[in-house]
Amino acid sequence: MIFDTHAHYDDEQFDTDRDQLLASVEAGGVGTIVNVGASLASSRTSVSLAERYPFIYAAVGVHPDHTGELDEDKLRELRELCGQEKVVAVGEIGLDYYWDEAPREVQKRWFVRQLELARELDLPVLIHSREAAADTLEIMQEHARGLEGVIHCFSYSKELAREYVRMGFFIGVGGVVTFKNGRKLKEVVEDIPLTSIVLETDCPYLAPVPNRGKRNSSLNLPYVVEEIAALKHISCEEVVAQTEENARRLYGMRN
Repeated sequence: MIFDTHAHYDDEQFDTDRDQLLASVEAGGVGTIVNVGASLASSRTSVSLAERYPFIYAAVGVHPDHTGELDEDKLRELRELCGQEKVVAVGEIGLDYYWDEAPREVQKRWFVRQLELARELDLPVLIHSREAAADTLEIMQEHARGLEGVIHCFSYSKELAREYVRMGFFIGVGGVVTFKNGRKLKEVVEDIPLTSIVLETDCPYLAPVPNRGKRNSSLNLPYVVEEIAALKHISCEEVVAQTEENARRLYGMRN
């Protein structure tokens, strides 16, 4: 079954049909979903979703755009959320120099603190990095050695992908790999081993071709699987099986 390692089903775009959609994913070949927090509020709702649906797990963390909301009390609440039974990772955390919603030094500070939290609690991390390649790598090399996790929505070079793979991280691959202008990610997929790839949607964002521009969901992941299979010259079944095994190993889940 397909394992979606990064979704945002708590997003308001799903408010009208969330239950109906999630009831349909198993029939669409999707077996497991990790719903990912981007703020303290969405971390709480991710935990609530995981409590409601047996096939959903939660990651809790504060996205760089929202790091301005963090203080020591809120970090303590994040730590408490990490103790919930179905929380499997700290994320999404990292740096975003595209939107620059929070000052860069604030982003860096709370990126490091959340990496330290993951290390303290022995949890993997889900890393967001946009137009911040050098600073992300520097912080990861200094503070994430020995941690495991996913470089989410990977958008950099195959050389940088190789470095993260050497560090023991997975590369998150979603709808962008199907885009005509997604050549860089296609090259990454061709270059790195399948054992270092996990599937993700980032839904409701980044729907793959042929649904680009529409609301995304886990039901679109077969298009991503098909593109990876074509790039790797292997079967779709092999892509599904290996990426599910990768995700389960990362999150410490038994088949």
